[in-house]
Amino acid sequence: MNKLILLAISTLTLSACQTYNTQMYGVSPDTNYAIKSLKVNEAVTVGEFSLSKPLDTNCRAVGPITLPNNLSFQSYIKKAFEDELKVGGAYAYQSPKIVLSGRINRLDMSSSKGLMRGYWDIDITVQSSNGKSITASEYYEFDSGFDGFSACKNTADGFMPTIQNLIGKVIKSPQFKDLVTVKK
Repeated sequence: MNKLILLAISTLTLSACQTYNTQMYGVSPDTNYAIKSLKVNEAVTVGEFSLSKPLDTNCRAVGPITLPNNLSFQSYIKKAFEDELKVGGAYAYQSPKIVLSGRINRLDMSSSKGLMRGYWDIDITVQSSNGKSITASEYYEFDSGFDGFSACKNTADGFMPTIQNLIGKVIKSPQFKDLVTVKK
């Protein structure tokens, strides 16, 4: 009997230590099209992003949500903007005319909204070296699941589309052209 209890405790302890990795960022075709339509050729680079308040990445006491390649949330968003601008032909590898930087004003997640739903909630301000800025937010809901393992995996899987939507909102906004236009 004692061996069974010890085995059950060991199994629970080992299974409770799992990490849930988000996906690498994938460029959005619609956002790519929006960048190309701006006709800003190799003029923009991306500076640093800051995070106003750290996010508790623990998920249902099962394990943390982690980002690929040990990226921070700020670095992930910075790299996502860079990827979009590179594929869209607007990224300046040298001598940029515009530098975009940003602040993550709000970053929150849950795997248990109403037990079976989850969400990512993020708000950012993107600032241009030309003095203009834009703020955008994304509240992304998804089915999380009943058990902790499924819910945490689905929460991790929900991060990348949240960032795709958020960056799409920034770039497709009518104000974005002002951010990437050099003052005369």
